[in-house]
Amino acid sequence: MSSLSPRPDKILVVDDSPDNVFLIKTILEEENYTVSTAENGFVALAQLEASPCDLVLLDLMMPGMDGYEVTRRIRGEMNLQQYIPILLITAHDAPNVARGLDLGADDFIRKPVTVDELLARVRSLLRLKHSMDERDEIARQREDFVSRLTHDLRTPLVAADRMLMLFEQGALGELSAQMREVLTIMARSNANLLSMVNTLLEVYRFEAGRKTLAFQPVDLKLLIAEVVGELTPLAAAKALTIKQEYAEELTNNNIMGDRLELHRLLTNLIGNAIKFTESGYIAVRLSPADKNQEISSLGSTSSISGSDYIDIVVADTGSGISPEEQTTLFQRFRQGSHKSSGSGLGLYLSRRIVEAHQGQISVNSVLGKGSEFVVRLPLKP
Repeated sequence: MSSLSPRPDKILVVDDSPDNVFLIKTILEEENYTVSTAENGFVALAQLEASPCDLVLLDLMMPGMDGYEVTRRIRGEMNLQQYIPILLITAHDAPNVARGLDLGADDFIRKPVTVDELLARVRSLLRLKHSMDERDEIARQREDFVSRLTHDLRTPLVAADRMLMLFEQGALGELSAQMREVLTIMARSNANLLSMVNTLLEVYRFEAGRKTLAFQPVDLKLLIAEVVGELTPLAAAKALTIKQEYAEELTNNNIMGDRLELHRLLTNLIGNAIKFTESGYIAVRLSPADKNQEISSLGSTSSISGSDYIDIVVADTGSGISPEEQTTLFQRFRQGSHKSSGSGLGLYLSRRIVEAHQGQISVNSVLGKGSEFVVRLPLKP
């Protein structure tokens, strides 16, 4: 066989009857499939752990561990890198196979099997397998490409940022007022692009499973004060004030978290509040979570409540967010309708940071009256 030819598909036949195994194995090998066999479910699972295949032909009724349990373990417990279709083989008088399909099997065939039907179902499921593998490979290549591209883009953007800074500082000679104005615009545009590239890079690190968080004790009150101090000039430029409000009953404001990522989260939420507020103020509140109040993340179906959590609330008096936009606010590349809306990645990244800390984020907003983002995080014991 040429090195460019695709490898033969590997099929695992699981049946406690040697006669059935011999028959099916003979049929499949005549079609040039590579066939391995297992006489029971325990052996089958061990073989899959050692060497995954492209398709499993699984007898439904076996002693010790039946096909239902094997299917459940393949779909629920085994950490397989790729999807493996399961074709159930059942006798005509066997119970309904609906349970097996509900557990994750893809198709079934009844005994005694006919050659044409068996091969047709095998070909159908292998087409499904190849299609899913191709889709997953394209997705991996796309994510790797974007990750590499954003990483490579960051280097010249950082260099350009430093050169523009030198120009603005007059290190390379005196500048006319007109040149200073142009350089200021260029520097602002470059900074926005660099911020977008950094955000995109962080998003793909999370999605590719390459993001490692360094958890340590974090004093949220100190962190909020630090971020507010950094962003106060932006607010002052729009004649906005940033209020810091801490509940009187707050006795513990320490959590276990990645300080850099939490800094990124607060910078994004407070920065957004400044961006979308034309008059009034931004308030950052810290308080123990109300054990009787649940918050539900728009990116998750679960909710959390209780006294072992702390709430960070970032509120503004801006234009507000419509109910329709709120439903997709934390999804990737979902831009708002506001003229200042960005790439649609900032809030998605914020959600990923919060969830990595076993917390949740939600939004309450009324058009024309402002918005309130609530982040609930577990307290440090």
